Amino acid sequence: QQEVPFRQEALLLRRHACYQITQQRLPIAVNGSLIYSYLGGKKRNQVLSRCVRIKQIQLEQDSGKSLHDDQRSQTLIDLNRAGVGLMELVMEADMSCGDEAAAAVRELQLILQMLGTCQGNMSEGQLRVDANVSVHCPGEPLGVRTEVKNINSARYVARAIDYEIQRQKKVLENGGIIVNETRAFDSKSGTTIPMRDKEGLQDYRFMPEPNLPPLFIYEDEASVPAGVNPTQVVMIDRLKAELPELPGVRRARMVDQYKILPEHSFTLVNEDGLMEYFERVVRNTKAEPRKVIGWVMKELLGNLNQQSLKIAQSPVSPEALADLLNVLESGHISSSAAKVVFQEMWKAPEKAVEQLVKELDLGLVSDREKLLKICQKVVDTHPEQVHVIRAGNKKVLNKLMGAVQTETKGRADPVQVRAILEEMTS
Repeated sequence: QQEVPFRQEALLLRRHACYQITQQRLPIAVNGSLIYSYLGGKKRNQVLSRCVRIKQIQLEQDSGKSLHDDQRSQTLIDLNRAGVGLMELVMEADMSCGDEAAAAVRELQLILQMLGTCQGNMSEGQLRVDANVSVHCPGEPLGVRTEVKNINSARYVARAIDYEIQRQKKVLENGGIIVNETRAFDSKSGTTIPMRDKEGLQDYRFMPEPNLPPLFIYEDEASVPAGVNPTQVVMIDRLKAELPELPGVRRARMVDQYKILPEHSFTLVNEDGLMEYFERVVRNTKAEPRKVIGWVMKELLGNLNQQSLKIAQSPVSPEALADLLNVLESGHISSSAAKVVFQEMWKAPEKAVEQLVKELDLGLVSDREKLLKICQKVVDTHPEQVHVIRAGNKKVLNKLMGAVQTETKGRADPVQVRAILEEMTS
């Protein structure tokens, strides 16, 4: 049995009640770890796995925040969130660069979203990061740290930490000393700015919270005392059994089940709703998952990013994309024609694939007599390429195939065209 009491933290003037409820001295969880992965290497396609220790997790109240107005030399107090419950997670100094820290934050964000703990929207203040940064030479103790407060995006976490590392290195190389202080990250300039020093330690004077009974946590049902209703207490085993599929497990399943690249599994899991979209397409099409992932990554995400839309706002539904891929797989249209149809589907999602193919006259040209005439015209107008092919360079045949597709606006049956061109250039 673990007893986790709540306490009042007095003399905290940012809180309008003049105290803050917290679990700092007896946190709800200690000595954990977070395993995370990210894409590194020169081409950002190498999966790198890391583990960061979690010192503790505690529940407490949001205390509000200070808004500093340098132009008017004043500070405003925002108490809109004061008293709202929050979870503070403290990690150990196991990360060595901004990319690692940002990846850990993204992984934590995904886990919290999948657990339903919160939406984790950093720009709206649902998740914030305070980054403690210090530098030291190998084999020496950790250096004096600075704390960069209230960073509101994973990208800014990486930028703030990397800047602070370089700033501290320059200070030390020039014979200076690092001041133990709180700093803020300015996203416009990409720099950190001093806020206040942390030399003076405050006596917060903790005392028991009389209005909240202690929270009792049990390992399993067998450890619950007699007379206590197991459904009314927190049991770790029960919570473990209710856990959903977490990000790392999802990525591994994507790679194993659909034979896709690891870097694609990162995008599928990290983009909210994209994995569900992908799996719905796979369930409704005859196309191979590796072909589906190409369309999702290039066509779908390309259009969404261009218009700053979320997955849920896509005009093309998973079922509509599956219909398009089925028509492509059946051989009725070429891949270039399918891309044209996709763009039209984006503009007019109410129209069916077959309707658009007919309206745009994009059906595959498979009439042999017609293809023979077109191929003969291409062969006659490209004598140099024909000579190279007959000399043994068969790769040049692709140029002739491209010319045929240009003549037919991408509608020629590539299998028939190749066979005809090989016969004509042999």
